[in-house]
Amino acid sequence: MLNAGAGPQSLLGKRIAVLMGGPGSERPVSIASGAGVSSALRSLGAEVFEVDVQGPDFELPRGIDLAFNVIHGTFGEDGQVQRILETLGVPYTGEGIQGSELAIDKIATKRRLLEHGVPTALFEVLRGDELPTLPLPFVLKAPREGSSVGVYIVREKEEIEARLRDVRGYAREILVEEYVAGRELTVGILGERALPVVEICPKQGFYDFKNKYPFLNPQAAGADHWCPAPLEEHEARKVQELALAAHQALGLEVYSRVDFLLSEKLGPVVLEINTIPGMTQVSLLPEAAAAAGISYAQLCADVISLSSQKKSVK
Repeated sequence: MLNAGAGPQSLLGKRIAVLMGGPGSERPVSIASGAGVSSALRSLGAEVFEVDVQGPDFELPRGIDLAFNVIHGTFGEDGQVQRILETLGVPYTGEGIQGSELAIDKIATKRRLLEHGVPTALFEVLRGDELPTLPLPFVLKAPREGSSVGVYIVREKEEIEARLRDVRGYAREILVEEYVAGRELTVGILGERALPVVEICPKQGFYDFKNKYPFLNPQAAGADHWCPAPLEEHEARKVQELALAAHQALGLEVYSRVDFLLSEKLGPVVLEINTIPGMTQVSLLPEAAAAAGISYAQLCADVISLSSQKKSVK
């Protein structure tokens, strides 16, 4: 295991496998994240091996000191790759099995948030052919996808059947949330530190997969990011405190990104928590870290350091 408090010098000569890709819908984003992380780790003196993971039969080079996991969503963020790495006895970045399984599941996450008094939108869960009972407008979500994959805002009754069919292509259970109008915010967490709040302003529609990653979708309108977000000091502090509370409510120890809507009526409402947030050139966590004076390379080193200190692997 790498030493706690790892800084740039401590990576000299370390053999690090950067796990990227994965079999899920976020594969191209993960490839881009992996390229960025690999470049950063090499700049810190590590010997880096880029491993394109397409399923559970992936192979690691011999003598690896650490696996740096940037597989977003399915397989990488849901406890599967963590379980394999533990079986192999290979230390890895990010949360353990239990934290990963909990955070990837939007339904379980919302229940845990409510147990800990962290505000989140009203919701219900559909199974089989059940229909929503929440009033329109509402949001349909595949509960175990990331990057807004399988997310639809439904405003008209005529849309319900088609959108339910779309979401059922991703999941058997469907999360239905009340639609909360508000400003889109996100907060990165490093250990016990909340980074500056980022505000996301989609140029068209909402912050879906296309608008998040315009380099993958040239026809997408994209989004503007503001960091630090233009909030009153007390508002920003409250959002940061809630982000840290959400992170801790799930028992997370390493790093995450907590997504919010800031409603004029309800205040800040937590939407979801990402335990392997994007690390591309347009990703929000590196942007927030930069606003806090943390370079991209140092962010990668900090993730390694925090991962080495986590108390519980499972």
